[in-house]
Amino acid sequence: MGGGESSALGAIILAGLNGIRAIAVDFRVLPDHPFPAAMDDSTAVWKDVVKHTKPGNIAVTGSSAGGAMVFSLVQRAKREGLPLPAAVVSDSPFADLSKTGDSYHTNEWVDNRIHGYEGFLQALARLYANGRDLKDPLISPVYGDFAGFPPTFLVSGTRDLFLSNAVRVQGKLLEAGVPTQLVVAEAFTHGIIQEAVMRDVPEGFAIYSYIARFLDTHLGR
Repeated sequence: MGGGESSALGAIILAGLNGIRAIAVDFRVLPDHPFPAAMDDSTAVWKDVVKHTKPGNIAVTGSSAGGAMVFSLVQRAKREGLPLPAAVVSDSPFADLSKTGDSYHTNEWVDNRIHGYEGFLQALARLYANGRDLKDPLISPVYGDFAGFPPTFLVSGTRDLFLSNAVRVQGKLLEAGVPTQLVVAEAFTHGIIQEAVMRDVPEGFAIYSYIARFLDTHLGR
């Protein structure tokens, strides 16, 4: 959801607060374009970008569905022998499209943005999967291979329905020996940091300052 010009919001905030160039990928979306359309589009953009910019100077970032797609993108790049980005930033990733993980239950109706899995979210997951098992690593990257991943920064919130997704991804990264940080913001719900910045909430700016420090550490000059 939220394609077109709205897909640029996260890139605008990231670029404006950090003084860096950002590219927003307006990939094809549901209901007309299930898997693998969005990943094909994102991979096509990645192949083009690395023709003009050193991969060591690039981070891939995303929120919610996009927060999962950045993991799928790196996993696909590894399989296809493509260059990898220098860093990954993922906010509230929908990294497991099945209802697996503690927060799918404990934060049901505590998260006031996406509420719960049953119904609409489950229907979206099945539509996107396009007949594949929801635990297929190509669909739910938490089940994929994290060996050799770039340093990764994860964001979630104590009221985020997808908190367990972020925790489980970080566990996979730690198992693979990948440098990783996870910030769990007090009282934040699903994918709220962009809205927090738009509403001038200090905690939102604080998280972006942590992201800036992370990018400064891992991106080339």
